[in-house]
Amino acid sequence: MPRCVLALDQGTTSSRAIVFDRRGRARGSAQQEFAQHFPQPGWVEHDPRDLWESTRRTALAALAEANLTARDVAALGLTNQRETTLLWDRRTGRPLHRAIVWQDRRTAGLCAKLKRAGLEPLFREKTGLLLDPYFSGTKLAWLLDHVPGARRRAGRGELAFGTVDTWLLWQLTGGRVHATDVSNASRTLLLNLRTADWDPELLKILHIPREVLPEVRDSSGLFGEVTSVPALRGVPIGGIAGDQQAALFGQACWRPGMAKNTYGTGCFLLLHTGDRPVASKNNLLTTIAWRLGGKIEYALEGSVFIGGAVVQWLRDGLGVIARSSDVEKLAATVPDNGGVYLVPAFAGLGAPHWDADARGIVTGLTRGSTAGHLARAALESIAYQSADLLGAMQADCGHKLRELRVDGGATVNNALMQFQSDLLRVPVVRPRTTETTALGAAYLAGLAVGFWKNRAEIAALWSADRTFRPSANPARVKRLRAGWQAAVARTKA
Repeated sequence: MPRCVLALDQGTTSSRAIVFDRRGRARGSAQQEFAQHFPQPGWVEHDPRDLWESTRRTALAALAEANLTARDVAALGLTNQRETTLLWDRRTGRPLHRAIVWQDRRTAGLCAKLKRAGLEPLFREKTGLLLDPYFSGTKLAWLLDHVPGARRRAGRGELAFGTVDTWLLWQLTGGRVHATDVSNASRTLLLNLRTADWDPELLKILHIPREVLPEVRDSSGLFGEVTSVPALRGVPIGGIAGDQQAALFGQACWRPGMAKNTYGTGCFLLLHTGDRPVASKNNLLTTIAWRLGGKIEYALEGSVFIGGAVVQWLRDGLGVIARSSDVEKLAATVPDNGGVYLVPAFAGLGAPHWDADARGIVTGLTRGSTAGHLARAALESIAYQSADLLGAMQADCGHKLRELRVDGGATVNNALMQFQSDLLRVPVVRPRTTETTALGAAYLAGLAVGFWKNRAEIAALWSADRTFRPSANPARVKRLRAGWQAAVARTKA
């Protein structure tokens, strides 16, 4: 009998593989970083071969650590950095260009041109997204325009486009399957949220031939079998989801109003909205969470550009701390922020502001301000930004939050999690298993092959490591948030 599910988590700076058993516990894991390429200011690229090779190697290493073979693996699940765009030759499998990473800003001019033409409301209504270089559609249009002969070849069906999940699926199946799931497809600016299919009108606007696009499938289901890796040959590929949707699934946030926040370099907050897309009035993104058995479930999403990266800035930019883990101890040297606020708008402000011209600021400094106050202000900025997102989400969907489930590296910081709970006035729950992105991919794959019977069985596996409950005086919290809003207003000025 199969004893595990293998999850492949292909991220922006590294690829990971984790083997999960029936109780959702990690039995083996591996991770490998790969090169980042910056050919011009604002451009970010990956070598597609690095994405595949690092994924292949970590998959084999994780299985070896767990002392398992392909016979022990019930299914394989994929999760991935979203929006990163690849284009390759269908016959040879050779990439025509490096992958254009989600962080890349080269299509800002095209997005501005489309906005001037008055097309952003159309894109927002159909896709739930903003016209921004963040998303895949304009990246694909750029590739078709700048790779010699690409547009003509794409129209003849000779080329294949994909986000990272599609590229890895192609590689795993030896070029037999060209497909994606709805969660990744919903991040391209090309998918109609309601039909869950490529939108002809949007394709026409961006001059993208349908022949280049992958088939859109459910997030859980049989995508094919591994053929290209001998040690994994025959393992069914049963689940695919973008990284943030996979984390939402791994946190068992399956009812409207349930939300998770991932604290990494940035922060990504998703709130489940049920079986209907909620149009945001507060500059949030409407996205597909997943599709199971043909039924679509939706979410609202907000992104904080600088989350844990503000701690890296204290370490590398200012030299205030030697290690990132030192920030909690330094922040604890002062009883409060002393009126100091740090707004880390180093790359502009994300949702709900979407102000690309905003820049970072520190306010409230006095002669009595110390490195401890700055460290505390940096930590608190992560929680303030997340609270702003959640407030906008609740205003959009009308659901009152009962708790916030959290994951990601920064959740080990107990002081940050407590402050987050105080700001939100709801419990903040850290799960026992924090690798929720890979776990979500494993769950989706396991459901497809019956390794887990249903979502109820999976929900029973979720358990809390620690719950942080609000303890601060509400009047004090109100004063703190007012100070934060005043500081944010200054970044915009």
